[in-house]
Amino acid sequence: MDNWLQNNNWREAKELIEKSKGTAIIPVGSIEQHGLHLPLGTDTYVAITLAESAAKETDAIIVPPVWFGWSPHHMVLPGTITIRAEVLVEYLFDIMKSLSQHGIDKFVIINGHRIVNIIWMQLAAEKAQRELDVTVKIFDPAYMSKDIVKELEFGPVGHAEEIETSHMLYKYEELVQMDKAVDNPIKPVELYSVDPSYEHDTLCYVPSSIKTAKVHAEKYGGVTGSPTKSSKEKGKVYHEHLVKNLVKVIKELQK
Repeated sequence: MDNWLQNNNWREAKELIEKSKGTAIIPVGSIEQHGLHLPLGTDTYVAITLAESAAKETDAIIVPPVWFGWSPHHMVLPGTITIRAEVLVEYLFDIMKSLSQHGIDKFVIINGHRIVNIIWMQLAAEKAQRELDVTVKIFDPAYMSKDIVKELEFGPVGHAEEIETSHMLYKYEELVQMDKAVDNPIKPVELYSVDPSYEHDTLCYVPSSIKTAKVHAEKYGGVTGSPTKSSKEKGKVYHEHLVKNLVKVIKELQK
């Protein structure tokens, strides 16, 4: 048996649920443009690799990933698939409802799609806790790496920047095409930042309009940030930091 639910039969799944102490990880990402140097599935791959690493240390079950997210601002480039947030809320809720009927009462949702996914995940998590008598934690790499990004000298959170690219270089190097990476440095905007680690006053995030997205698409291939500064070595440190915290979250739930 391995920790991926879909790779086991129902009797093995029952054993996994018992071994996991009723704990499941749900990786959630998106299929959307990530410049020319990263694959469309980057956000989901990020969630998958974190889930796999943490499951080895905790025996948590890994639920098949939710490959799609809310990505209206990335529809400007081919390959992007966006699902309405209201649909995603019910979809994620139904996953948890199904599993709760078989003894899983603790869920860790790994968000690979940055701040855009968090809004509808919070709605699904609140509904699940209220209606199903389960515990739900949302684990987001951008929020859970505030203590390490400055040490690694990463720039602010953007899109397909050095943070995501470094992580992908470490875990999925074969999918990264660094020769196609183009920088689009993030310029400060008064009273606005999308970066969870930003320490000054800021408005709340709203996905970009297609008009704004077209500018980044035409000039920089859809990138915001500086992917050419990426490092496989930094990606390793970043990944291990996240996994350490993810394991802590899961083990605390399993007590």
